[in-house]
Amino acid sequence: MEKNRLLYDRPVPYQRFRPDSEEIWNEATPIGNGNLGAMIFGGVWQEKLQLNEDTIWYGNGGRNRVNPEAKDNYLKVRQLLSDGLVSEAQELAEDTLMPMPDQQRNYSTAGEVFFDFHEDKVEFKNYKRYLDLNRAIVTIEYEMGAREYQREYFASAVHQVITLHQESKGDEKVNGCLTLTSFRSNVEKIEKLSERILSMTVKEGAEGCRYCIMAAIKEEGGTVEIHRDQIRVKEADSFTIYLSIRSDFYQEDPVLWCRGKLEAVLKLPYEEVKSEHVKEYKSYFDRVQFTLGQDTIKEERTIPERLKAMEQGEEDPGLIAAYYQFGRYLLISSSRPGSQPANLQGIWNRNEHPAWGSKYTININTEMNYWPAESCNLTECHLPLFELIRRMLPFGQKVAKDMYGLSGFVAHHNTDLFGDCAPQDTVMPSTLWPMGAAWLCIHIWNHYEYTLDLNFLKENMDLIKEASLFMADYLFENHQGKLVTGPSISPENTYLHQSGQEGQLCIGPSMDTEIIRDLFTACIKGAELTGCVDVLTEKLKTLLLRLPELSVGKYGQLMEWAEDYEEMEPGHRHISHLYALYPSEQITYEKTPELMEAARVSLERRLKNGGGHTGWSRAWIINMWARLRDGEKAGENIRELLTRSTYPNLFDRHPPFQIDGNFGGTAGIAEMLFQNVDGELTFLPALPKTWDCGHISGLKAKGALLVSFDWKDGKVISGSIRAEKGGQFCFIKPDGITRVVSEQNVSITYEEQKVACFGEGVYEIQFL
Repeated sequence: MEKNRLLYDRPVPYQRFRPDSEEIWNEATPIGNGNLGAMIFGGVWQEKLQLNEDTIWYGNGGRNRVNPEAKDNYLKVRQLLSDGLVSEAQELAEDTLMPMPDQQRNYSTAGEVFFDFHEDKVEFKNYKRYLDLNRAIVTIEYEMGAREYQREYFASAVHQVITLHQESKGDEKVNGCLTLTSFRSNVEKIEKLSERILSMTVKEGAEGCRYCIMAAIKEEGGTVEIHRDQIRVKEADSFTIYLSIRSDFYQEDPVLWCRGKLEAVLKLPYEEVKSEHVKEYKSYFDRVQFTLGQDTIKEERTIPERLKAMEQGEEDPGLIAAYYQFGRYLLISSSRPGSQPANLQGIWNRNEHPAWGSKYTININTEMNYWPAESCNLTECHLPLFELIRRMLPFGQKVAKDMYGLSGFVAHHNTDLFGDCAPQDTVMPSTLWPMGAAWLCIHIWNHYEYTLDLNFLKENMDLIKEASLFMADYLFENHQGKLVTGPSISPENTYLHQSGQEGQLCIGPSMDTEIIRDLFTACIKGAELTGCVDVLTEKLKTLLLRLPELSVGKYGQLMEWAEDYEEMEPGHRHISHLYALYPSEQITYEKTPELMEAARVSLERRLKNGGGHTGWSRAWIINMWARLRDGEKAGENIRELLTRSTYPNLFDRHPPFQIDGNFGGTAGIAEMLFQNVDGELTFLPALPKTWDCGHISGLKAKGALLVSFDWKDGKVISGSIRAEKGGQFCFIKPDGITRVVSEQNVSITYEEQKVACFGEGVYEIQFL
């Protein structure tokens, strides 16, 4: 079996006339091209494709949901919290700060289409369904009697279509019938546009978007008929059905757009459409090659079998490598230049009103979606997030003014397609958290650090500055003379105040300070690099000096709040105060060994009390253990992620499905193998003993570096670092490496195990 193939041996037993359960839906296989997505159920006689397009959202944007009483009361809430009157503060906040209405818009589904392939339901055998991660193609193979059939599915970014191709491996003719109607009440029109094209237009609820689902058929031999909502093909040698979906979010006619795409693709041979799809996809996927271990026998087994075996204690490093690449596949498939960012479910959502609205939850989940984008060499997949931040800016500026009477750019713990920045929900542990824009804008700086794209940084410095401006205005002096936030929360945790009151709203939670420190630092450095130093950036230098330092509490833990409160849920899923450990670099063994130990204590306390019980939380924990350089603990949590928080199709089990666990897990595996912290590159910082040998090539590091290496018996045996934009970098020479080789014009200096390299233009060093 070829590496990076996810194998299944049965169709998914879907429901045709009622919604599938969460468990059933999460046996189906995802495909996507960034903005179009489908779940493949793999039926033999009948098939269902559940469809998505990333701009199909319920309702529309532009509402002002800020509570009109907020501006006159948030300072009163702050004062009550400062005075220790937590219950009174929360009562006032509930009345005056919570949004009106409380809900942003939610992501929706494009519905379902159905296919019939065999009128005679003859028993089938030798069924295989597999997702080829190397080519982004789902293939189904089966036999009926002596006849062999094959079906292929993929979502092409080149042609903007979802493709289904059915053929027989012999001379047997094939038949098919596509039924387009999605059994939804908001279908407006079904129209036959030509002898090969059928169109359906739909209106989303609450004055939401109008969108089109259009289908076209290209057959080899046989006959085609279109009646009502069906395309039928009979006695063909093979046939291909193309689906295109578009909404009017882009201010264009969806019907004309879809028709143009389908008429263009119908002119091409199927094999050409497929080869162009594969070529384009591989331009992303093939950048990173990863092999872990040497056991290939397990690749002949199905994914459910392999997951079950891991649950029973079997080692399967090949599955871990495939899981890593599956995460990269999902990011390529749900976030491309020109698409919307990956939401809470990427693009794959079966419900009109999904859990948590399948929005952008920006107190961890959206950020986690993009942790692998840079390090795992998918930097272009990061770009849709920056477009969303740009869309949020005017709404965030208005919220800052209307809710707080302040300048700058603020967002709370959720946003939607339209860039809504007002608080979401009326839930005290999560709603009133003004750090969303700040954390998102740190991703702009992160993208620059990896790419050294100065033009990108210049174009987006206004976002970083606006987020910094709000935070500069929002900070206030506490009773210790430090600058802190408030009212705020430590997402989404509850503390016990010394007075006996339970609280969520607080003053100066550690995570807020940590995010602000990174944001202000990025703003100052970015302004210096782009020549836009001003009064604000000079002010930020002063404010940085007045932020509280991180502290160690009575249990030896990193303090989550400004006071050493007891936690009401010591096993809480959020571990927000460890942001400073990961994804930030504020806590390291070299700079802050005492805080590293406190971070370890915090992590151990969470896990001891039941933490990590959601998929995304477990994924964050993997990255934290990697930063703590504990390979065995990181490896244990990889196993926990796969055996407790992963569905049969390898989707993350929150539950229900959330894609952040997949992306966080992928980032965590990379972090275990290679770290780029404090300007130093470290190889195998958190390698479990069972990952004794392997190869990875194409990882990215800050400074526009491309990193590849091999290891055996737990030690690096060879590798290379390519400086794609020149300059200087440092790496810790692995034990056993005796030679560092480069071109003559590269300067290499040594300080014990630290190796510093400098050169002009593109250069590469090798070590062996």
